[in-house]
Amino acid sequence: MGLDAPFGGTPPGYAFDADRAEEQRRHHDVMPYIDDSPSSSPHLSSKSRGSRDTLSSGSLESSKSSEPDLEKGLEMRKWVLSGILASEETYLSHLEALLLPMKPLKAAATTSQPVLTSQQIETIFFKVPELYEIHKEFYDGLFPRVQQWSHQQRVGDLFQKLASQLGVYRAFVDNYEVAMETAEKCCQANAQFAEISENLKARSTKESKDQTTKNSLETLLYKPVDRVTRSTLVLHDLLKHTPVSHPDHPLLQDALRISQNFLSSINEEITPRRQSMTVKKGEHRQLLKDSFMVELVEGARKLRHVFLFTDLFLCAKLKKQIGGKSQQYDCKWYIPLTDLSFQMVDESEAVPNIPLVPDEELDAMKIKISQIKNDIQREKRANKGSKVIERLKKKLSEQESLLLLMSPNMAFRVHNRNGKSYTFLISSDYERAEWRENIREQQKKCFKSFSLTSVELQMLTNSCVKLQTVHNIPLTINKEDDESPGLYGFLNVIVHSATGFKQSSNLYCTLEVDSFGYFVNKAKTRVYRDTTEPNWNEEFEIELEGSQTLRILCYEKCYNKTKLTKEDGESTDRIMGKGQIQLDPQALQDKDWQRTVISMNGVEVKLSVKFTSREFSLKRMPSRKQTGVFGVKIAIVTKRERSKVPYIVRQCVEEIERRGMEEVGIYRVSGVATDIQALKAAFDVNNKDVSVMMSEMDVNAIAGTLKLYFRELPEPLFTDELYPNFAEGIALSDPVAKESCMLNLLLSLPEPNLVTFLFLLDHLKRESINKMSLHNLATVFGPTLLRPSEKDSKIPANPTQPITMTDSWSLEVMSQVQVLLYFLQLETIPTPDSKRQSILFSTEV
Repeated sequence: MGLDAPFGGTPPGYAFDADRAEEQRRHHDVMPYIDDSPSSSPHLSSKSRGSRDTLSSGSLESSKSSEPDLEKGLEMRKWVLSGILASEETYLSHLEALLLPMKPLKAAATTSQPVLTSQQIETIFFKVPELYEIHKEFYDGLFPRVQQWSHQQRVGDLFQKLASQLGVYRAFVDNYEVAMETAEKCCQANAQFAEISENLKARSTKESKDQTTKNSLETLLYKPVDRVTRSTLVLHDLLKHTPVSHPDHPLLQDALRISQNFLSSINEEITPRRQSMTVKKGEHRQLLKDSFMVELVEGARKLRHVFLFTDLFLCAKLKKQIGGKSQQYDCKWYIPLTDLSFQMVDESEAVPNIPLVPDEELDAMKIKISQIKNDIQREKRANKGSKVIERLKKKLSEQESLLLLMSPNMAFRVHNRNGKSYTFLISSDYERAEWRENIREQQKKCFKSFSLTSVELQMLTNSCVKLQTVHNIPLTINKEDDESPGLYGFLNVIVHSATGFKQSSNLYCTLEVDSFGYFVNKAKTRVYRDTTEPNWNEEFEIELEGSQTLRILCYEKCYNKTKLTKEDGESTDRIMGKGQIQLDPQALQDKDWQRTVISMNGVEVKLSVKFTSREFSLKRMPSRKQTGVFGVKIAIVTKRERSKVPYIVRQCVEEIERRGMEEVGIYRVSGVATDIQALKAAFDVNNKDVSVMMSEMDVNAIAGTLKLYFRELPEPLFTDELYPNFAEGIALSDPVAKESCMLNLLLSLPEPNLVTFLFLLDHLKRESINKMSLHNLATVFGPTLLRPSEKDSKIPANPTQPITMTDSWSLEVMSQVQVLLYFLQLETIPTPDSKRQSILFSTEV
């Protein structure tokens, strides 16, 4: 029902206990991830434009009522239920596909040549008939109620009954592993059953009733397991859009409580209590550096605490604290520094594949973190009991730990002389370089190898508790309330030049800033060839999310393959220097460019920085001069031009596609500000030579002009009126309900807005094919296209609580990114060429 997520997945809206990672990973290994969520086909072709009124009238009429919020919630309720029905239909077809071979197999079991024994059939198909009956009854009850829909319609009793029958799922889940083992053995022993189990036919959804899809027995037996984890999500969505005064509310609350209790009982980890030894810390051995890191163990991410001592490198796991016991460590492995190497000992050793977590999943975690932070601030202002705040802080810690676990993807490998290799994942090349430097420096003082006895190792591990310098995972939860929350807004950085290089090299720089407790790479200059004094003079606009530090790294680009150092099992450019500056809110307040020099290992890099806070960078101000195009409503411009898409949009897109599609990150790299202002002025006075101007300008300035046009619209392209609906729709967990909601909303935009958006969408998809990911494009354009006018923003005009304001901004911006990303990822929005031709050639009336 809603979102396909196996045990150990992290559906939006639910906290994840990072301490449970290993237990959940075990479930994950047993139960493979299978994504088969139902989805209808959104088709915004010319045909659907004609049906726009019928599509949107039922779904959006309600926003005109006297109680818009209540009506909107009840309308969302219908969409959620429609999604549940479609999802139930798919699930029933999967259960039917399982039942289909069961009857002939049972009949054959009593003959002289059985395919399976009665016992084997009972084990493999355990509780499947009962599950089918439960869901058939639920579907048959829900279908007519949704068909005869009214806002008073009740469905809570059906969900309550469904939740009360979760005991059947408990039996199915308890038997699941045995069922899978039995099925596997039977496939190996009987070719006929192996053939049957690979070719089970399931009915397709109602759009194509005559079609079937082929599924394996393994896939279908996983469906009920998956169903359990998804049921709480759908109930959560339904409850969210059911008013407290509605008769269904208490029934759905009860059903959700039962489902959540059931789910937590399945996922519960039993941690054995272990006795600890307390010993004195080692006298000669000293701790030099320690940090939390993510280790990659057989494809799984594990949170570790690593310690660099004067003679060894130790990797430990922080044990879960039980019943007031003090913190303890469990040693995972250690390497004497004389035996540690960054080069692979065995060249044939395979480099591990790093499992990447999609950007949108990381964003979902960030959204959750921002929501919880807002809740904590609200509770503090209301002077609520500390128990509520403690519970929220625990949830925050869980989410931040998960984000820290899932975000890094840069390999840092260490190798033991005996051939064993270990891989850590780090977010920042700065930290990776720092660890390497510290280890190499200390290796110069180490001369003999050794091995520790189990007692010595236990003593050393216990001493880590007293010696550690990093006591907490680097999360905001560990900061005091009076600490700086960091900067939220935009940092413009110009990397001017560098001096101090000893010999001529190919040089470039990268910029990193901290965000949500870890550092991320935000920008990279071009390579300046064969020089000791590079002059980049490149400007970047970096979005800050609670950032406090800007780091810069200077690299030598290695084009000669024979010179490459193979560390971490990959080709790396050489770091020539690194440095950082603190982003001081007081010093950056005056909004002017500030020059600074960063010194690093004898090299000096000259920078200029300028900060713009969110409240100043995101204002929509209508133009006083309505004869231009910037700051003028899109409907006025298209009417005046007798076009469907504003001339400025068409011209910029055409020029970017003519010569900018090979540029890396064209919408991320800032153009020269004076060029952008010149183009803006030319478009505003309808300068006939604007196309000649554009052909002579850097393409980044044209990209910047296009962004500026949308940023300065007095009302966003997605409109102030519909913005809250888009924000609600994107938060739905059920994919079918979400799709229905988002497409209805899109089709209800005013025609100039809709046609312009489809034109831009087509262009952005082309851009993504070349050099920018969809997620990066959504990050750049989401706030530009969706951010509401100041009067409609949910953010207070004069915030007294800076932390709340910044978190709210962060939350709102991420929601805007998610909305645009959703439309960018829909595959069946009209075919680019045909739609594009119809727009381009129908611009003149």
